Amino acid sequence: MKKRLTAILAIILGLGILFAGCDGGGGESQDPWVGQPAPDFQFQGGEQPVYLSDLQGSPVLLNFWASWCSPCLMEMPYLQQIYDEWQGEGLVLLAVNIGESRSEVEAFMQIQGLSFMVALDSDGGLAGQYGVHAIPATFFIDREGIIQEVHVGAFRSAAEIEDSLSRLISVPSD
Repeated sequence: MKKRLTAILAIILGLGILFAGCDGGGGESQDPWVGQPAPDFQFQGGEQPVYLSDLQGSPVLLNFWASWCSPCLMEMPYLQQIYDEWQGEGLVLLAVNIGESRSEVEAFMQIQGLSFMVALDSDGGLAGQYGVHAIPATFFIDREGIIQEVHVGAFRSAAEIEDSLSRLISVPSD
């Protein structure tokens, strides 16, 4: 009986960690970022460097992640599904990998069949600039470059992402 109780508690604890995210957190937050301009940064967009501010005019889903983070891995297929379904609406999905090399990230993306853009944050400086303390962390940025929502923790379905994304896409442009 004691072994069964221990096993059940271990499963509950494991599921809690899985759904909360790596390093804590979990769920939506109304933090100081909401309503603020997204901090600008440069990343390699194919052959040319690109700034986040270059993407103004398009809604941006900015996701911080790492391949060693199991909640991040759990949501990757949902992010790919969203990318496939919403890029025709002008959505830019930019996944920011924290702390891994370009070769590690490229191999991971290829093995997982992921095709959205990835920026590298090798020293964690960009995550720090965005106040990311737990991953996955996703910022929903409107067409004007304003952060409309922040979600910390793994999404459990594509529908959960679409709920926030549909509000973002429907935000009227002035």
